Amino acid sequence: MNAKKILLVLIVLCFSLTMVAAASENQATDYSKAANWLALPGEVDKQVDVFYLYPTAWQKANANEPNICEIDNPSMKRGSKLAFGRQATAFESFANIYAPYYRQADALYCLSLPLKEQEKFIGGIPKTDAFAAFDYYIKHYNHGRPFILAGHSQGSNLLVYLLSDYLKEHPDVYARMIAAYVIGYSITDSYLTQNQHLKFAQGPDDTGVIISYNTEAPVVEGNNPVVLPGALVINPITWTREETLATAEQNLGSIVLKPTGEIAAYNVRNYADARIDKQKGVLVCSTADVEKLSPGNKVFSKGVFHSFDYPFYYNNIRQNAANRVDKYFLSHKEISH
Repeated sequence: MNAKKILLVLIVLCFSLTMVAAASENQATDYSKAANWLALPGEVDKQVDVFYLYPTAWQKANANEPNICEIDNPSMKRGSKLAFGRQATAFESFANIYAPYYRQADALYCLSLPLKEQEKFIGGIPKTDAFAAFDYYIKHYNHGRPFILAGHSQGSNLLVYLLSDYLKEHPDVYARMIAAYVIGYSITDSYLTQNQHLKFAQGPDDTGVIISYNTEAPVVEGNNPVVLPGALVINPITWTREETLATAEQNLGSIVLKPTGEIAAYNVRNYADARIDKQKGVLVCSTADVEKLSPGNKVFSKGVFHSFDYPFYYNNIRQNAANRVDKYFLSHKEISH
Protein backbone atom coordinates (compact mmCIF):
# COMPACT_ATOMS: atom_id res chain seq x y z
CA MET A 1 0.00 0.00 0.00
CA ASN A 2 1.48 3.33 -1.02
CA ALA A 3 1.80 6.38 1.22
CA LYS A 4 -1.28 8.13 -0.24
CA LYS A 5 -3.52 5.13 0.45
CA ILE A 6 -2.17 4.78 3.99
CA LEU A 7 -2.83 8.47 4.60
CA LEU A 8 -6.38 8.12 3.25
CA VAL A 9 -7.06 5.12 5.50
CA LEU A 10 -5.78 7.03 8.52
CA ILE A 11 -7.98 10.03 7.69
CA VAL A 12 -11.06 7.82 7.31
CA LEU A 13 -10.26 5.99 10.56
CA CYS A 14 -9.76 9.25 12.44
CA PHE A 15 -13.04 10.64 11.09
CA SER A 16 -14.89 7.45 12.06
CA LEU A 17 -13.52 7.53 15.60
CA THR A 18 -14.51 11.20 15.91
CA MET A 19 -18.04 10.42 14.78
CA VAL A 20 -18.30 7.52 17.23
CA ALA A 21 -17.08 9.75 20.06
CA ALA A 22 -19.57 12.47 19.12
CA ALA A 23 -22.43 9.97 18.96
CA SER A 24 -21.44 8.64 22.38
CA GLU A 25 -21.42 12.16 23.84
CA ASN A 26 -24.88 12.91 22.43
CA GLN A 27 -26.34 9.68 23.77
CA ALA A 28 -28.47 10.30 26.84
CA THR A 29 -27.68 8.85 30.23
CA ASP A 30 -29.58 5.64 31.01
CA TYR A 31 -32.20 6.61 33.57
CA SER A 32 -33.51 3.09 33.98
CA LYS A 33 -30.51 2.68 36.32
CA ALA A 34 -31.19 3.82 39.88
CA ALA A 35 -27.51 4.81 40.20
CA ASN A 36 -28.19 7.69 37.81
CA TRP A 37 -30.71 9.26 40.19
CA LEU A 38 -29.78 11.54 43.06
CA ALA A 39 -33.17 10.89 44.66
CA LEU A 40 -35.94 8.36 44.16
CA PRO A 41 -38.67 7.92 46.78
CA GLY A 42 -38.37 4.77 48.84
CA GLU A 43 -42.15 4.75 49.11
CA VAL A 44 -44.54 6.63 46.84
CA ASP A 45 -46.98 7.77 49.51
CA LYS A 46 -47.83 11.30 48.30
CA GLN A 47 -50.33 12.33 45.63
CA VAL A 48 -47.96 14.91 44.15
CA ASP A 49 -44.43 14.64 42.72
CA VAL A 50 -41.53 17.05 42.45
CA PHE A 51 -39.04 16.73 39.61
CA TYR A 52 -35.90 18.56 40.75
CA LEU A 53 -32.78 19.63 38.86
CA TYR A 54 -29.92 20.80 41.08
CA PRO A 55 -27.69 23.81 40.34
CA THR A 56 -24.07 23.68 39.21
CA ALA A 57 -22.51 21.35 41.76
CA TRP A 58 -19.12 20.87 40.12
CA GLN A 59 -16.38 22.98 38.64
CA LYS A 60 -13.28 22.16 36.66
CA ALA A 61 -10.27 21.51 38.87
CA ASN A 62 -7.95 22.67 36.10
CA ALA A 63 -8.03 23.99 32.55
CA ASN A 64 -7.33 20.56 31.07
CA GLU A 65 -10.58 19.06 32.31
CA PRO A 66 -13.58 18.83 29.94
CA ASN A 67 -16.18 21.61 30.16
CA ILE A 68 -18.88 19.04 30.93
CA CYS A 69 -18.48 16.45 33.67
CA GLU A 70 -19.27 12.76 33.59
CA ILE A 71 -22.48 11.46 35.14
CA ASP A 72 -20.58 9.77 37.98
CA ASN A 73 -18.23 12.65 38.79
CA PRO A 74 -17.61 12.40 42.57
CA SER A 75 -17.39 16.17 43.08
CA MET A 76 -20.73 16.72 41.32
CA LYS A 77 -22.37 13.97 43.36
CA ARG A 78 -21.20 15.52 46.62
CA GLY A 79 -22.26 19.02 45.58
CA SER A 80 -25.66 17.90 44.32
CA LYS A 81 -26.45 16.24 47.65
CA LEU A 82 -25.69 19.48 49.48
CA ALA A 83 -27.89 21.44 47.06
CA PHE A 84 -30.70 18.92 47.49
CA GLY A 85 -30.56 19.41 51.26
CA ARG A 86 -30.99 23.18 51.12
CA GLN A 87 -33.45 23.27 48.20
CA ALA A 88 -35.44 20.17 47.28
CA THR A 89 -36.21 19.24 50.87
CA ALA A 90 -38.59 22.21 50.98
CA PHE A 91 -41.06 19.99 49.10
CA GLU A 92 -40.54 16.65 50.85
CA SER A 93 -43.37 16.91 53.39
CA PHE A 94 -46.05 16.79 50.69
CA ALA A 95 -44.40 15.40 47.54
CA ASN A 96 -42.49 12.42 46.20
CA ILE A 97 -39.16 13.82 45.01
CA TYR A 98 -37.44 12.62 41.85
CA ALA A 99 -34.03 14.10 41.11
CA PRO A 100 -31.76 12.79 38.35
CA TYR A 101 -28.04 13.23 38.11
CA TYR A 102 -27.14 14.94 34.83
CA ARG A 103 -23.92 15.78 33.02
CA GLN A 104 -23.53 19.46 33.68
CA ALA A 105 -21.50 22.36 32.38
CA ASP A 106 -18.70 24.16 34.15
CA ALA A 107 -20.39 27.43 35.17
CA LEU A 108 -17.35 29.67 34.75
CA TYR A 109 -16.79 28.47 31.19
CA CYS A 110 -20.47 28.50 30.22
CA LEU A 111 -21.28 31.94 31.62
CA SER A 112 -18.22 33.43 29.93
CA LEU A 113 -19.79 32.67 26.54
CA PRO A 114 -22.13 35.01 24.63
CA LEU A 115 -25.77 34.21 25.44
CA LYS A 116 -26.42 32.42 22.14
CA GLU A 117 -23.37 30.23 22.71
CA GLN A 118 -24.49 29.54 26.28
CA GLU A 119 -27.86 28.39 24.97
CA LYS A 120 -26.17 26.12 22.43
CA PHE A 121 -23.84 24.67 25.06
CA ILE A 122 -26.50 24.00 27.71
CA GLY A 123 -28.80 22.83 24.91
CA GLY A 124 -26.35 20.02 24.12
CA ILE A 125 -25.38 17.33 26.62
CA PRO A 126 -27.03 18.82 29.75
CA LYS A 127 -30.35 19.25 27.93
CA THR A 128 -30.10 15.75 26.46
CA ASP A 129 -29.84 14.29 29.96
CA ALA A 130 -32.52 16.52 31.48
CA PHE A 131 -35.02 15.60 28.77
CA ALA A 132 -34.19 11.90 28.97
CA ALA A 133 -34.58 11.92 32.75
CA PHE A 134 -37.89 13.77 32.67
CA ASP A 135 -39.24 11.56 29.89
CA TYR A 136 -38.25 8.45 31.85
CA TYR A 137 -39.84 9.90 34.98
CA ILE A 138 -43.12 10.64 33.16
CA LYS A 139 -43.29 7.22 31.47
CA HIS A 140 -42.15 5.02 34.36
CA TYR A 141 -42.53 6.83 37.69
CA ASN A 142 -45.21 9.52 37.50
CA HIS A 143 -48.30 7.38 36.78
CA GLY A 144 -50.45 10.40 36.00
CA ARG A 145 -49.88 12.32 39.25
CA PRO A 146 -49.79 16.14 39.33
CA PHE A 147 -46.24 17.43 39.67
CA ILE A 148 -44.07 20.44 40.47
CA LEU A 149 -40.92 21.32 38.57
CA ALA A 150 -38.16 22.76 40.76
CA GLY A 151 -34.65 23.84 39.95
CA HIS A 152 -31.92 26.32 40.62
CA SER A 153 -29.29 28.01 38.45
CA GLN A 154 -28.17 25.54 35.76
CA GLY A 155 -31.00 23.25 36.79
CA SER A 156 -33.47 26.08 36.22
CA ASN A 157 -31.82 26.87 32.89
CA LEU A 158 -32.67 23.31 31.85
CA LEU A 159 -36.24 23.69 33.15
CA VAL A 160 -36.57 26.62 30.73
CA TYR A 161 -36.09 24.11 27.89
CA LEU A 162 -38.43 21.54 29.44
CA LEU A 163 -41.17 24.15 29.70
CA SER A 164 -40.76 25.55 26.20
CA ASP A 165 -40.13 22.30 24.34
CA TYR A 166 -41.18 19.12 26.13
CA LEU A 167 -44.31 20.49 27.80
CA LYS A 168 -45.37 22.25 24.61
CA GLU A 169 -45.12 18.95 22.75
CA HIS A 170 -46.93 17.09 25.56
CA PRO A 171 -49.94 19.24 26.58
CA ASP A 172 -51.42 16.32 28.51
CA VAL A 173 -48.36 16.34 30.75
CA TYR A 174 -48.33 20.12 31.05
CA ALA A 175 -51.97 20.01 32.24
CA ARG A 176 -50.74 18.17 35.36
CA MET A 177 -48.04 20.74 36.21
CA ILE A 178 -48.95 22.52 39.45
CA ALA A 179 -46.12 25.06 39.21
CA ALA A 180 -42.52 25.46 38.06
CA TYR A 181 -40.04 26.97 40.53
CA VAL A 182 -37.46 28.24 38.03
CA ILE A 183 -35.30 29.99 40.62
CA GLY A 184 -31.79 31.34 40.09
CA TYR A 185 -32.23 31.85 36.35
CA SER A 186 -34.30 34.29 34.29
CA ILE A 187 -37.74 33.99 32.77
CA THR A 188 -38.13 36.95 30.44
CA ASP A 189 -40.95 38.74 28.65
CA SER A 190 -39.53 37.67 25.29
CA TYR A 191 -39.42 34.02 26.40
CA LEU A 192 -43.10 34.11 27.33
CA THR A 193 -43.96 35.88 24.07
CA GLN A 194 -42.27 33.05 22.20
CA ASN A 195 -44.02 30.43 24.34
CA GLN A 196 -47.66 31.41 24.53
CA HIS A 197 -48.62 28.21 26.35
CA LEU A 198 -46.68 29.38 29.42
CA LYS A 199 -47.59 32.00 32.03
CA PHE A 200 -45.80 33.67 34.92
CA ALA A 201 -47.25 33.61 38.43
CA GLN A 202 -49.30 36.65 39.46
CA GLY A 203 -49.99 35.73 43.08
CA PRO A 204 -49.74 33.01 45.74
CA ASP A 205 -52.57 30.80 44.49
CA ASP A 206 -52.37 30.41 40.70
CA THR A 207 -51.38 27.05 39.22
CA GLY A 208 -49.78 25.93 35.98
CA VAL A 209 -47.46 28.92 36.37
CA ILE A 210 -43.76 29.76 36.55
CA ILE A 211 -42.15 31.23 39.68
CA SER A 212 -38.77 32.91 39.27
CA TYR A 213 -36.41 35.38 40.94
CA ASN A 214 -32.70 36.12 41.42
CA THR A 215 -31.58 37.56 44.75
CA GLU A 216 -29.10 40.41 45.10
CA ALA A 217 -27.93 42.90 47.70
CA PRO A 218 -28.92 46.56 47.16
CA VAL A 219 -25.49 47.15 45.59
CA VAL A 220 -23.75 44.67 43.30
CA GLU A 221 -20.16 45.24 42.22
CA GLY A 222 -20.45 43.99 38.67
CA ASN A 223 -22.81 42.02 36.49
CA ASN A 224 -25.09 39.15 37.49
CA PRO A 225 -24.71 36.62 34.65
CA VAL A 226 -28.00 34.80 35.31
CA VAL A 227 -30.13 37.97 35.13
CA LEU A 228 -31.23 38.54 31.54
CA PRO A 229 -32.85 41.67 30.05
CA GLY A 230 -36.59 41.67 30.71
CA ALA A 231 -36.35 39.21 33.61
CA LEU A 232 -39.61 38.77 35.55
CA VAL A 233 -39.68 38.53 39.33
CA ILE A 234 -42.09 37.44 42.03
CA ASN A 235 -41.56 38.22 45.72
CA PRO A 236 -41.11 34.93 47.66
CA ILE A 237 -42.48 36.40 50.89
CA THR A 238 -45.67 38.08 49.64
CA TRP A 239 -45.94 36.14 46.36
CA THR A 240 -46.89 39.32 44.53
CA ARG A 241 -45.11 41.19 41.74
CA GLU A 242 -45.32 44.60 43.38
CA GLU A 243 -42.20 46.50 44.45
CA THR A 244 -43.45 46.88 48.02
CA LEU A 245 -40.91 45.78 50.62
CA ALA A 246 -41.63 42.54 52.46
CA THR A 247 -39.83 42.79 55.79
CA ALA A 248 -37.68 40.11 57.39
CA GLU A 249 -40.33 39.85 60.11
CA GLN A 250 -42.81 38.70 57.45
CA ASN A 251 -40.44 35.92 56.34
CA LEU A 252 -41.63 32.52 57.60
CA GLY A 253 -38.09 31.31 58.21
CA SER A 254 -34.71 30.93 56.52
CA ILE A 255 -31.94 28.36 56.41
CA VAL A 256 -28.51 29.53 57.51
CA LEU A 257 -25.62 27.81 55.76
CA LYS A 258 -22.10 26.99 56.80
CA PRO A 259 -19.29 28.14 54.45
CA THR A 260 -19.14 24.53 53.20
CA GLY A 261 -22.74 24.73 51.97
CA GLU A 262 -24.01 22.48 54.74
CA ILE A 263 -26.96 23.61 56.83
CA ALA A 264 -26.14 25.36 60.10
CA ALA A 265 -29.70 26.17 61.23
CA TYR A 266 -33.35 25.89 60.13
CA ASN A 267 -36.30 28.19 60.79
CA VAL A 268 -34.21 31.30 61.39
CA ARG A 269 -36.49 34.31 61.74
CA ASN A 270 -35.88 37.97 60.90
CA TYR A 271 -33.05 37.04 58.56
CA ALA A 272 -33.98 38.02 54.99
CA ASP A 273 -36.30 40.69 53.65
CA ALA A 274 -37.36 40.93 49.98
CA ARG A 275 -38.16 43.72 47.55
CA ILE A 276 -38.60 43.53 43.78
CA ASP A 277 -36.62 45.91 41.60
CA LYS A 278 -38.44 45.78 38.27
CA GLN A 279 -35.91 47.97 36.48
CA LYS A 280 -33.08 45.55 37.27
CA GLY A 281 -35.29 42.46 37.09
CA VAL A 282 -34.05 41.19 40.46
CA LEU A 283 -35.14 40.51 44.02
CA VAL A 284 -33.30 42.70 46.53
CA CYS A 285 -32.42 41.51 50.03
CA SER A 286 -31.10 44.30 52.26
CA THR A 287 -30.74 42.48 55.59
CA ALA A 288 -28.16 39.79 54.77
CA ASP A 289 -24.43 40.28 55.40
CA VAL A 290 -22.78 40.87 52.01
CA GLU A 291 -19.21 40.61 53.30
CA LYS A 292 -19.93 37.24 54.88
CA LEU A 293 -22.31 35.69 52.34
CA SER A 294 -21.38 37.23 48.99
CA PRO A 295 -17.83 38.62 48.90
CA GLY A 296 -17.62 37.70 45.21
CA ASN A 297 -15.97 34.85 43.30
CA LYS A 298 -14.91 33.91 39.77
CA VAL A 299 -18.53 33.44 38.65
CA PHE A 300 -20.62 35.91 40.66
CA SER A 301 -19.85 39.48 41.64
CA LYS A 302 -19.88 40.76 45.20
CA GLY A 303 -23.47 41.30 46.31
CA VAL A 304 -25.07 38.50 44.27
CA PHE A 305 -26.87 36.19 46.71
CA HIS A 306 -27.19 33.42 44.13
CA SER A 307 -26.49 30.52 46.50
CA PHE A 308 -29.14 31.81 48.91
CA ASP A 309 -32.14 32.05 46.55
CA TYR A 310 -33.72 29.04 48.29
CA PRO A 311 -32.21 29.24 51.82
CA PHE A 312 -33.28 32.87 52.44
CA TYR A 313 -36.93 32.01 51.69
CA TYR A 314 -36.99 28.27 52.43
CA ASN A 315 -40.10 28.15 54.66
CA ASN A 316 -41.94 30.53 52.33
CA ILE A 317 -41.25 28.28 49.34
CA ARG A 318 -42.43 25.24 51.29
CA GLN A 319 -45.65 26.96 52.40
CA ASN A 320 -46.35 28.38 48.95
CA ALA A 321 -45.80 25.11 47.11
CA ALA A 322 -48.11 23.30 49.54
CA ASN A 323 -50.70 26.03 49.01
CA ARG A 324 -50.50 25.72 45.23
CA VAL A 325 -50.97 21.96 45.58
CA ASP A 326 -54.17 22.58 47.55
CA LYS A 327 -55.38 25.12 44.98
CA TYR A 328 -54.66 22.67 42.16
CA PHE A 329 -56.79 19.95 43.76
CA LEU A 330 -59.59 22.43 44.46
CA SER A 331 -59.75 23.23 40.74
CA HIS A 332 -59.35 19.56 39.76
CA LYS A 333 -61.93 17.97 42.02
CA GLU A 334 -62.08 14.89 39.82
CA ILE A 335 -58.69 14.01 41.36
CA SER A 336 -58.88 12.83 44.98
CA HIS A 337 -56.62 14.61 47.45
